[in-house]
Amino acid sequence: MSDLPLPLAGVRVLDFGRYIAGPYCAALLADYGADVIRIEKEAGSEDRFVMPVADNGDGALFLQMNRNKRGMAYDPTSARGREITRKLVETADIVVANLPDRTLERMGLDYPQLCTIKPDIILVTMSAFGTQGPWKDRVGFDSIGQAMCGAAYLSGSSAGPARTQVSWVDFSTAVHCAYGAVLAIMQRRASGRGQHVQGSLLASAINGTNAQVIEQELAARNRPPLGSEAAGAAPIGFFETRGGWIVVHVVGQPIFDRLARLLGRDDWPADPAFASDLLRGDNREPILAVMRQWCAARMRDDALSALSTARIPAGPVLAPGDILANEQVAAADLFHFRKVGDAAAMAPIARAPLWMSGANADCRSAPSLGADTLELLAELGMETS
Repeated sequence: MSDLPLPLAGVRVLDFGRYIAGPYCAALLADYGADVIRIEKEAGSEDRFVMPVADNGDGALFLQMNRNKRGMAYDPTSARGREITRKLVETADIVVANLPDRTLERMGLDYPQLCTIKPDIILVTMSAFGTQGPWKDRVGFDSIGQAMCGAAYLSGSSAGPARTQVSWVDFSTAVHCAYGAVLAIMQRRASGRGQHVQGSLLASAINGTNAQVIEQELAARNRPPLGSEAAGAAPIGFFETRGGWIVVHVVGQPIFDRLARLLGRDDWPADPAFASDLLRGDNREPILAVMRQWCAARMRDDALSALSTARIPAGPVLAPGDILANEQVAAADLFHFRKVGDAAAMAPIARAPLWMSGANADCRSAPSLGADTLELLAELGMETS
């Protein structure tokens, strides 16, 4: 255990975010020591109640996104609320908000107004489409990013496009913006100046599919939708065993050669049709057929054991109810278990997804509505009645 302070100790963050992109950005900063204050409407912001699991209506999404934060509840558009915000900004290093520009202006949270209060403030904002172009004022959610970057098209089928059930565009935007916030802190230490860090769902999504865009622009391969399969290598996809589904992902000649030996197809490495990842992707059907047959004859754990012994990347397909019982998940210590209201079970809050030998991130439960309002008002020297 390290006795060093966490890397962001002494940094104060005001979190005006909603749903995922803003709150998760702030949560990543909180995990490593930042004093993050989550600010909500007096009745609770709408994202507090998504996927409700607690007796008071608090939702699973809120519990994940707002770990390690303190909580305030007030009306930031009222005269008193604006005064509270002003005093908070005077004490802050970073403001995080994934809100429309007009809302930021109305709340006094746009960059010019913030700079009049604290000239070296760092503002981190996320929008759907960025600050340029004809769509800059439109609103959007994660699925819009998935659709416009090509991911929904490529992940679809003849029945139409498909979105993932995980909001990866939101999470990607949050991670990029947390990175930007830390860069801005480092630059401020050198220059003494703050800045406005801006991310967007569209930019994050486009970064996720950039290789596919490059391939299309330079090679014009016109990839069709392939669902869970892949165009550039094989076998990649889901295969049914006698005990459930598994995923197998084979890329590169050494792994393919090992798979061929495992499947008893020593002829494959010498077959010109399978001479490269690209050719194996183009001629994947015979490979997939043999892979399906091999999996169908085996129990899931036996198939995974054989693939592991052959050093072939594979894993089980788990439903949410299976995850905590998985031996690798349990051994890797990926969750903090925290009490939530009157629930009999403990809430499994995912740990920060990186480990540092010189920093040990803990986990405090997400704050109840307005839990720290009076304490923070007192810290600001304001009336608490």
